[in-house]
Formats: sequence, structure tokens, C-alpha cells
Amino acid sequence: MKKELIVQLHQQFDSLVQVVPDYDVEFWYARDLQVALGYDRWENFKNVIEKAITSCQTTGVNVSDHFRDVTKMVKIGLGVERSIEDIMLTRYACYLIAQNGDPRKDQIAFAQTYFAIQTRKQEIIEERIRLQERLQARQKLKESETELSKNIYERGVDDQGFGRIRSKGDTALFGGNSTQAMKNRLGVPEHRPLADFLPTVTIAAKNLATEITNHNVQQNDLYGEPHITNEHVQNNRSVRKMLVERGIKPEELPPEEDLKKLERRVKSDEKQMIKGTELPKKLTGGKYE
Repeated sequence: MKKELIVQLHQQFDSLVQVVPDYDVEFWYARDLQVALGYDRWENFKNVIEKAITSCQTTGVNVSDHFRDVTKMVKIGLGVERSIEDIMLTRYACYLIAQNGDPRKDQIAFAQTYFAIQTRKQEIIEERIRLQERLQARQKLKESETELSKNIYERGVDDQGFGRIRSKGDTALFGGNSTQAMKNRLGVPEHRPLADFLPTVTIAAKNLATEITNHNVQQNDLYGEPHITNEHVQNNRSVRKMLVERGIKPEELPPEEDLKKLERRVKSDEKQMIKGTELPKKLTGGKYE
């Protein structure tokens, strides 16, 4: 995500924060968040909120502590007002909404990070967005490799064969360095996947090659380990060529922090987010009671 967009979204989301009088608890109005997250229709956004509420219930958290129905008066003409439904949302509620939103929207990707951390300092948000992008790239690679494994199993390749195919693909991508050689080079523990220690660009490269293999195996009706191996090797070579032309040699990039540790950090952040962000049981100020 470009820094200019992060700055723009950061300012927009900051402008929407509200504070419960006398309680020093932050919250956001759903109607405001709807616009910020790029949803034109309240009905569509309400569906996302319902999914978020279900997620909240699944975790065993009290829904009413984080989602509070309210009514607001809005102007519809000269001196004319009418009441509309709205929802007060805690940081945790907003986080769940972002997690259940359309991941293709830049606003959703930003919100997943913005609401996941207690601080709203821009540099920390930028760092967290990079982390989130790496986690998402790793998840996509897992999904494409799982799909390939299932796909080629039906075409005469067992689990051991899939491992050999993937390893030869790595050798092609890393300029002749095998999977084990790269693990040794980057200091990856023996029983951990290499991809958990790769930078985002390399994970994405592996995923692209795997996706192309998946497509061509089905498109060209390939059978047997030799044919599928050749396809996967050629795809990794093509992806490597593209990277090298742009000045990137995957085998020379430094390792990144263990993704398992980062995932634990994300879960810890989520637990911290819930603490102390609950809405008061009864709000003062008349219109919220």
C-alpha cells in the first residue's frame, strides 16, 4: 500500500474517533465507518456488521460491550430532521468489521491494521501494514500449494512427489540453491517451512509460480511427476527472470522475522484490544440512554 494512501486514510480514520463523555472510551459510529470503508449502501455494510457480531459471539465476548445500537437525528432538509439507526463501535468491533469486510478494498486493508493496535502513530501503522501484507502473502501461498497438492494427486503424484516438485521449483527460483541450501543460508530451523522466513516479495513470487502451475496442469491436462515437475520448474525460472530483470535476486535477500512469532504477536494484540475498550453498560447524556 502506497505511503500517500496510508497518510490519507490515517487522517480520515482519526477524524472519525469519538469519546464517551466521562468514561474516556473511544468509539466510532457505524454510519461514519461505512463511508470510510468504501461502502455506498447501509444495507451492504450492515451485512458486514452482522458477520462481525457473529465473530464476536464466537470468541465468547459480550456483544453489547462492543456493539451498541443507538438512534441519531440527521437533517434531511431546511430545519427538518429524522431519526436513523446507528451503532456505536469499539476499537475491537471495528477490527472485527474490517476482518469481515471486502479484502479487495484498500480501506479495509488499512482498517485491519488501524484498529488492531492501540497506538495510532503512523510509522507503527505502516510497519504493521507491511506485516499484514506478508501474512496475507503467506496464506495465499499455503492455499495455492494445497490446491496444487490436491490437483496433482489426482494426476498420479503422491505427497512425496509433491515435495520433490516443490523443491525443484525452489531450486529454479533461487538460482540453483535448493530448499535445504536456502534454509541453511537463512538460518531456518530444520522442521520449519522456508516460506515462513522469506520476505513478502519472495513469498509472492513462489505463489505466482505455483498459481501458474496449477492453471497449466489443468489447462494442458498434465499427468505424472516428470511433466508436472518440468512445468513447475519452467514457471519458477520465468518468475525468477522477471525478478532479476528488476534487480531482485531472491537468494540474496535477507531473512525476515519468523511468521509464527508474528502471528502470536497479532493474537496478543487482539487480546489487548479487547481489554479496557468496552462501552459502559449505561451511557449518560440523554440521547444514548
